Amino acid sequence: MSKDRVMQELQRFGGAMYTPVILFAFFGLTVAISIICKNTMLLGSIADKGTVWYDFWYVVEQGGWAVFAQMPILFAIAVPIGFAKKEPGRAAMESFMIYMVFNYFISAFLALHGDFFGVDYSAKAGAGTGLAMIANIKTLDMGMLGAIFIACVSSYLHNHFYDTEIPEWLGIFKGPAFVVAVGFALMIPMALVFCFVWPAIQHAIENFQFFLKTSGIVGVWCYTFSERILLPAGLHHFIYLPFIFGPAVCDGGIQAYWLQHLNDFATSAHSLKEMFPQGGFALHGSSKVFGLPGAALAMYVCARPEKKKKVATLLIPATLTAVLCGITEPLEFTFLFVAPLLYAVHAVLAATLSATLYFFGLSGNFGGGLIDCFVQNWIPLFKYHAGTYIMQIVIGAAFFCIYFVVFRYLILKNDYPTPGRTSDDTEDKLFSKAEYQAKKEMEQMGLAGNKLAIQARVYLDSLGGPSNIKEVTNCATRLRVTVADPDKVSSSSKFTKAGAYGLVKNGHAIQVIVGMNVPQVRSYFDALLKGGDVSELSAPSAPTAAAPDHADKGLAMGIKACVSGQLIDMTEVKDEMFSKKMMGDGVAIEPTGDTVVAPADAEVTMVMVDSNHAVGLRFENGAELLIHIGIDTVNLKGQGFECYVKQGDKVKAGQKLIKFDKQVIADAGYANTVMMAITNSAEYPQLKKAEDQKVVANETNVISF
Repeated sequence: MSKDRVMQELQRFGGAMYTPVILFAFFGLTVAISIICKNTMLLGSIADKGTVWYDFWYVVEQGGWAVFAQMPILFAIAVPIGFAKKEPGRAAMESFMIYMVFNYFISAFLALHGDFFGVDYSAKAGAGTGLAMIANIKTLDMGMLGAIFIACVSSYLHNHFYDTEIPEWLGIFKGPAFVVAVGFALMIPMALVFCFVWPAIQHAIENFQFFLKTSGIVGVWCYTFSERILLPAGLHHFIYLPFIFGPAVCDGGIQAYWLQHLNDFATSAHSLKEMFPQGGFALHGSSKVFGLPGAALAMYVCARPEKKKKVATLLIPATLTAVLCGITEPLEFTFLFVAPLLYAVHAVLAATLSATLYFFGLSGNFGGGLIDCFVQNWIPLFKYHAGTYIMQIVIGAAFFCIYFVVFRYLILKNDYPTPGRTSDDTEDKLFSKAEYQAKKEMEQMGLAGNKLAIQARVYLDSLGGPSNIKEVTNCATRLRVTVADPDKVSSSSKFTKAGAYGLVKNGHAIQVIVGMNVPQVRSYFDALLKGGDVSELSAPSAPTAAAPDHADKGLAMGIKACVSGQLIDMTEVKDEMFSKKMMGDGVAIEPTGDTVVAPADAEVTMVMVDSNHAVGLRFENGAELLIHIGIDTVNLKGQGFECYVKQGDKVKAGQKLIKFDKQVIADAGYANTVMMAITNSAEYPQLKKAEDQKVVANETNVISF
């Protein structure tokens, strides 16, 4: 297996791990809030045992423990959802049953010959015995590691045996039943093997736990650095999960242990570090609360003055999300995208911050954002640990300044193209993980700076990969794809983050609204789909360069109707892309004429040469107009259309652009509505549109700036 293949599989594994992890934040906060609400030191007699208030929160707390008490089962069910190539729900059911069978077999082996395996099966399951109760089965205490292993095996069986053809008279055993039957047979020898090897593994884990517990500041630094530096590859789960959810440093993991003993910590004035040294490995969220805001401020300060307002609109929501919720992807992957050195520095500073806080006595569950800080730490423990938390804030503020100074220095010194420091014709944005991964792949192909190739890669991956693509076409603005399995298509946010205007899903028919660059994106998309060498691809010519820098975006001008007919508002168009203004604001015309003319002096930036149903124009004030004739008329493949211009032409107001046959369009069952969309309308807040009325081509003003 190649190195790239190994990395892909590891990343896939990390993604599958995330499926159950997304539940932990809610249930952790629920338990923490319940414990706070039962704390008499905070709430007084209302929280006394026996009150209605106490009883209510006791019930809520017990429900909140559901995830942590049944964590192995949760992983056994949830992991296959991320691994299954089809029918993920059935894969989850199969995995649950196979995992139960596995534990029943282990229980049977130990009940018969526990002494032979070095296990005292007569002991009550619990810490130190090597035994645990899972779904009322006394079995080896393998925690989530055993569950994950069996879940991976079950996923493999599902992907290889789910569609196995068997004799018709055995049809009842097809599909999930056959997978479980194969798993049942496989679990007998596997359970026997685990009875032999797991006690030794368990002993090794205990020694590893001891080493980490006694390694102090160095261990905390190494853990935090590893967790951050492995995140881009999606491998941080291998570090994060065993520590936070067990069993690397304590049974059940740091989060569960911390919540279980929260009242003990809250009623003792002893050092948090001494009471719970394992909590040093859960300080990695500190960089999210204190460090990343400093980095974000540095990017804002380094932005060009004319771009600072726009940069602020990007950075403020992303920073608040990181600080409050601990979701750091937009910021961290932007570092990675524009300058990997910034991310490496971030990993070092984050590790140093955690180690410094631990050195001064901080411990707890600080893996998330500010919400976690308040609910699981500061509020319940402030009475006896106020000094520790004030120290945390002071050190955090110092690292905020360190982040700011270091990032500002590196950005300016190396002239990194962080948001607001890009050229005028480059979009300022934050980047996603998908875009970063696409960039890395493009770098291997020699296309690191090719924005359109990167977009094509992201779109292909988000559509389910090459195996999920059955057919690809495009129109003036949309990449039209037929997929085999619509469930494999990612949410629209994956596409919009990569630069798409939107996503339209209609069963197996998917439309990625790319914009005027769709021919170029399509070219790269096709090459990637075929597995060709994209670096040698000669893509179609891109639209003419952006308007000159001296173009006055505020220049007043009017745009006349491009065709005679009845003017309607863009929201009335029976096409979601235009009605929701994904391609920009504008107007539409129900035509009575059959000839589209230039609505003002302009340059032709795009012509759909295969279909002739759309043309792009750029006016002297920099505004860009898409004229789109009809809905889904790209399917006519040019029938009924005659184009009189080509890309790069300079046209005068009233000059003929396209003639279309309304009857041909009607006979094909398509609407002939003509859309006039200003694709960069966001840059023209002064844009005004005429109300519904009859219009005459090259006479009636319909849009003004």
